[in-house]
Amino acid sequence: MLGPKACIFAAVMIGFLGLIYKRNLLMKIVAMDVISTGVIAYYCLVAARTGITTPIVGAEVSSDPIQYADPLPQAVILTAIVIGFSTQILMLVIAMKLAKENPTLEIAAIEREYWS
Repeated sequence: MLGPKACIFAAVMIGFLGLIYKRNLLMKIVAMDVISTGVIAYYCLVAARTGITTPIVGAEVSSDPIQYADPLPQAVILTAIVIGFSTQILMLVIAMKLAKENPTLEIAAIEREYWS
């Protein structure tokens, strides 16, 4: 059975290969989203640990040393999700603009039209 690291690596590689080999612009946008999801899943896997406590103000104090969870990875992951969502929306808006001007979203056809 595959572990979580192998599944995350497979998701990133599938997205990377889709980005390289797909010729349709929308498929490239989907491939970039798959890569982004894999990277975010990797960071969540790295940040996830067992045996740690949430740092909550006002919690009871004990004499035992307590390992608190670091809230910084959560903030970074939320920021990465928001930035990924906004760049994906921007790419889709650009694709919509190209679709209005072109009958196809194939990269080769768009390049021929604009660069020749």
